[in-house]
Amino acid sequence: MDCAVLPMVIITFMLPGYVLADRGAPNSVYILQSTTSQLAPHPRLKRGWIWNELFVEEEDPILRVIGKLITDSDTGNFAIKYILSGEGAGEIFEIDEYTGEISCLKMLDREEKAFYILQAQAIDRRTEQPVEPESEFIIKVKDVNDNAPVFQNEPYVSSIPEMCPMGTTVVQVTATDADDPLTGSNAKLIYSILQGDPYFSVEPKTGLILTSWPNMDREARERYLVVVQVKDMMGLNGGYSATTTVTITLSDVNDNGPNFQHNLYTFAVPESAALGTTVGRIMAEDGDVGVNARMNYSLEDLEESSTFKIQTDPVTQEGVILLAKPLDYESKRRFVIAVDAINDHLDTRFLSVYEFSDRTTVKIMVEDVDEPPVFSALMYEWKVPENAVVGTQVGTVSARDTDAANNPILYSMAKGSDMRNVLRIDPNNGTVTVAKPLDRETDDWHNLTISAKETREGYLSSFVEVFIRVLDINDNAPQLSREYQPHICEGTQAGEVIQMISATDPDDPMEGHHFYFSMVSEKNTNPNFTIRDNQDNTAGILARRSTFSRKDRTQYVLPVVVTDSGSPAMSSTSTLTISVCICQPAGHCPSGGVEAFALSMGLNLQGLMGLLVCLATLAVLSALIIAVRRHRKRNQEKLSVDEMETLEYSEKVLRYSEPNSNQNDCLPAQVPLRPHPRRRERRLRREEVAASIRMSLRHSHLIGPEDDVFRQFIMDRLAEADQDPYAPPFDCLRTYAFEGTGSDTGSLSSLESCTVESGAERAREPTTRFFRLTPWMGGAEEETSF
Repeated sequence: MDCAVLPMVIITFMLPGYVLADRGAPNSVYILQSTTSQLAPHPRLKRGWIWNELFVEEEDPILRVIGKLITDSDTGNFAIKYILSGEGAGEIFEIDEYTGEISCLKMLDREEKAFYILQAQAIDRRTEQPVEPESEFIIKVKDVNDNAPVFQNEPYVSSIPEMCPMGTTVVQVTATDADDPLTGSNAKLIYSILQGDPYFSVEPKTGLILTSWPNMDREARERYLVVVQVKDMMGLNGGYSATTTVTITLSDVNDNGPNFQHNLYTFAVPESAALGTTVGRIMAEDGDVGVNARMNYSLEDLEESSTFKIQTDPVTQEGVILLAKPLDYESKRRFVIAVDAINDHLDTRFLSVYEFSDRTTVKIMVEDVDEPPVFSALMYEWKVPENAVVGTQVGTVSARDTDAANNPILYSMAKGSDMRNVLRIDPNNGTVTVAKPLDRETDDWHNLTISAKETREGYLSSFVEVFIRVLDINDNAPQLSREYQPHICEGTQAGEVIQMISATDPDDPMEGHHFYFSMVSEKNTNPNFTIRDNQDNTAGILARRSTFSRKDRTQYVLPVVVTDSGSPAMSSTSTLTISVCICQPAGHCPSGGVEAFALSMGLNLQGLMGLLVCLATLAVLSALIIAVRRHRKRNQEKLSVDEMETLEYSEKVLRYSEPNSNQNDCLPAQVPLRPHPRRRERRLRREEVAASIRMSLRHSHLIGPEDDVFRQFIMDRLAEADQDPYAPPFDCLRTYAFEGTGSDTGSLSSLESCTVESGAERAREPTTRFFRLTPWMGGAEEETSF
């Protein structure tokens, strides 16, 4: 709207013969009409507003009339009322409602607002109707030089390379002025140098700073502060000014080479210094900085010993001399080497190639140190067979004193070594011998630490590790890998494998284990089984016939011989017990260990199931008995002390009579009961007796009642029964007698009954039943090894 109204105001003043037409919409353009135009059949005079261009000078503190705004309908009789509205109306500007004079009420700032847009109305006081359409006009704020120029983008920092030519552009400074650039020269600026001559200059109109001194040297002066001034009104008097400081830094170029301050550097290092020890540091001075000051050092070993090396410290740019090889004062006491320093980055614009390097000489003196003995090897590794006798020499260690004194050496095992009981060392010559028989299966390696100590001066010592490997000797017989429990199914065909077996041996032959499996050599061939060696340290047990049946026989015993391939070869014999069982179609024996246990008891599977049912019934009865006892105990607690004293305990007695004895002799003799032992102690004792009985019965088919072994067995059992107060039962007699081996009806002997825990428990019951415990029919055939 501002841009549209301003031309209208100018046209109004340029064409006084025209007036403004009626105002339409708010954004419509004013149309100038001639006062003599005929717009309708009934012509009428077109009237309008009259005013001059309105200005207000900024920063003017005097309140004054700035112009007059009237309509050409005003005849001067004050019949028209003028009303002002718009920006600042009533607050900044006001209008005299009678004369149309406009006054400014406040001091204005053009930089805050350059013009104001207002609206004026002319109202007929009598009719209160507008005389003219509302008119819009502009009041401009006239600029004065009341603002100083201001530099932009401060602070100014710049860098230029040293040795640059004169006239090199450094940086451009820029200032602005808030005054009106279209009004006079209030905002016209000019730049000048206040500080920085003669090195720098500035272009007056653009503010561009240039170098005015050629080949400035950073090493002489690195930073410059240039003060630039800017003035408005083209620098004339009465204007404003401002200053700024420009920091200019000269960046480095490689215009200097390295330079050693000394021609000779001397260092000393002890001969005992470790590899990598810093011998000394040297440095070549370089006036440049950063990448231009980086350098590499190199050694030129005049004696080509390569004893030392040099590295560049990346932080300090020093040359660090390091020890690269061991020193020996007795061999060499002085080293002389040349050191070169050369820049990494070469810039031939300023120097020649040869000016970027320098050389110096380094002398290194070796200091003598009393050193400990030195072993002839860093470590020793020996071998010794495990059957080596005591005193066998295992190996010898050797050490010497490298100092000029060459002191004698004493050898010993380090304190805390657990090898002192196994090995022994000669303190004078370092020979290690066997002090105790060795066993590779227990310890296959022996590790020990041996010390060598000087006998004079500092008594220095050193240590070395010795590793002794014990070589294997075939001194262990092979054994089966585990305790096999093979079984054979009824109906197994001849040639079928019933069990695969393998063996182990703690020995460790170099060529590996190789085991051979065979049967015990006998006159007659085993009619039931055979062993097939698979030649891979395994063997299979095969059936030789197809008529195995549990009715004929329940178990077979098969000795197996395992032999190794050592020299000399060693062997062992293991006996396998092969059980006959009724297998499922897949060959699995369903009863497993339960059936084997039942068979060893002389019971079939049906009998075992019945026994389990009986045990379950006894468990239920035991629970009932315990409940009854608890009930009786509660009732007995109610009895009085007198009633409890009248209780009598029954005692079992043993009665016997002899022929032709009188009646008085038959009076019962009361025998007190032996105390009942604890279940655990009685069980342990019965197991020991049972084991002894089983060992004796293994050979019972070979001896008779007249044999001394049998008689001694009977006497031992009777003595144990008489002297053991804990042997059950406690109220009956136990009889030991030889049953014989010729009976075809089986055995009812109780000699093996103690092996069954349930039978022992039933021995105390008044209704004990007898049943067959072991299948001894054909006992002689049962004990064969087939």
